[in-house]
Amino acid sequence: MRASLIQIAVSEGESVESRRRRVASLVRDQAGADLVVLPELWTTGAFAYEGFADEAEPLEGPTYEAMAKAASDAGVWLHAGSIPERTADGTLYNTSLVFSPSGDLIAAYRKIHRFGFDKGEAVLMGAGRDLVTVRLPETTLGVATCYDLRFPELFRGLVDAGAETLVIPAGWPERRRAHWTLLAQARAVENQAFVLACGTAGTHAGVPQAGHSIVVDPWGEVLAEAGADEEVLTVGFDPAKVAVTRDQFPALKDRMLGLDAPRR
Repeated sequence: MRASLIQIAVSEGESVESRRRRVASLVRDQAGADLVVLPELWTTGAFAYEGFADEAEPLEGPTYEAMAKAASDAGVWLHAGSIPERTADGTLYNTSLVFSPSGDLIAAYRKIHRFGFDKGEAVLMGAGRDLVTVRLPETTLGVATCYDLRFPELFRGLVDAGAETLVIPAGWPERRRAHWTLLAQARAVENQAFVLACGTAGTHAGVPQAGHSIVVDPWGEVLAEAGADEEVLTVGFDPAKVAVTRDQFPALKDRMLGLDAPRR
C-alpha cells in the first residue's frame, strides 16, 4: 500500500480559496497512491483561532467540493485533514473528511479532544462524541486528530472497532515536537498498528509548526519522516504486517482493563 502525507504550510498571505486550489493540485499529483492524507485545519491554520468563525463552512461546503473532486480526479482514498465546520445550529466543530476514490464522502469525524484548555479551540468549538473507522480494501483506518494523540483510550477504542492503521492529521507546534514523535511511536507500539501522522509546516498565527510528518510501523519503527518544511512524504507499507505482529506478539489479548477488552 502506498500513502502520501502532504505537509503544507499555512501562510497568512495566502487566501483560503487559493490554498484550496493549491492543495487540490497537490492531491491530484498523488495519482497512483492508495491513500493521501492532509493536515488539520489547513484552510485556516490550527492556531488561527480568530479566523475559525469567519472561515467555518457547512460539511458539504467549498472545501468538501474541492476535495471530493480532487480525490476523484486522482483516484485515491483521501483523508482531507480537517476543516472548521459550522452546523445548522451555529456550533463549530473541528471536522475531518474522508473521501473514496470516486469522490464520495465516506466518513466525517468531529475531533473529540479540543486543545486550548480555557481558550482557543477548547472554548470555540464543540466536542465530537463518536469514534470513526473507515474500511479500505487493504486496511481499516482509525481516525483521530492532533491533540487526540495524547489520549490512548481513544486509540484503544479504535482498535476494538477494527482499526489497523491510525491516521492523525495535526497542526502540532514546534516547541512540543519531541512529544509528537514519541506519542506517534507509542500509539503504534501499544496498539500494534501503523500510524500515519500528518502535520503542517510554517507558522500559524505566530506559532511555529513542528512539521516532521511521520509513518510508524506496528513495532514502533519509523518508516519515513518529513523535515520541517513543506513536503510530500510518500511511503510504501504492508498492512498485512499488523496481523502478523499481533499474532507473533499477542499483547492485546492480555488486556485486563476496559469494558471492551478481550479476555483469554
